[in-house]
Amino acid sequence: MGTRPAIAAIEKTFRDAGGDGAIVFDPARLPQATPDWLERAFWGEGAQPVVAGGRGAAWFVQGEFGEGVLRHYRRGGMARHLSADRYLWLGPGRVRSLREFHLMAELHAAGLRVPAPLMAGYRREGLGYRAAILVERIPGARPLHDWLDEPAARAWEAAGMSIAQLHHAGVEHADLNAHNVLLDDDGWAWLIDFDRGRRRPPAAAWRKANLARLARSLAKLAGPGRDGWKAGFERLRHSYERTLLHADDHARRD
Repeated sequence: MGTRPAIAAIEKTFRDAGGDGAIVFDPARLPQATPDWLERAFWGEGAQPVVAGGRGAAWFVQGEFGEGVLRHYRRGGMARHLSADRYLWLGPGRVRSLREFHLMAELHAAGLRVPAPLMAGYRREGLGYRAAILVERIPGARPLHDWLDEPAARAWEAAGMSIAQLHHAGVEHADLNAHNVLLDDDGWAWLIDFDRGRRRPPAAAWRKANLARLARSLAKLAGPGRDGWKAGFERLRHSYERTLLHADDHARRD
């Protein structure tokens, strides 16, 4: 795992017929970015729904930047009954899409296996705002739950390694589930969807809570009587512990 060039993000505010807002983007890959790029309608029939996971608000798109995933932010829990996609405006520093973009840019530059963020933004609507983000698509990626019945697959070890590297970097994933761990064609594990992710001081409690959340997700997807995932998760956990111990020891020596 090595570093990558930092994303020299540009942020621009805008005002149009639909209101006012702002976008942040990578000018090296999207030099002509506009707010419309964060709208599903802009991509027309070229936008293909992402079926697995989420709340039906993500699409595969393609442009000069290559292949990407456009995701609109949707509320969950009881809050969704008040508004499906609007969040209370508390200032630009609290906008979820911008926070996710900058966190992912930091992690990507550090060499962690997370997609490169391409663009994010928001649009004000009264006391609230809507938000969206566009990230690169990982070619050939499949979610971890595809290996529920293959506990000996290397996918489990790869997933444990990537999660450990994320935790060593002091980042808590707010929704670590079987849809947000992807395996590419080369067998490497990638972590996606960093909405509400945050940096935290190293602590066993939140690290264990992250892994427990993933275990609950796997159990729910497997359903009763389908227990192969448990042996796979043990492989994941052992890989996680080895990787984290090695990373922490290396950091102390430095």
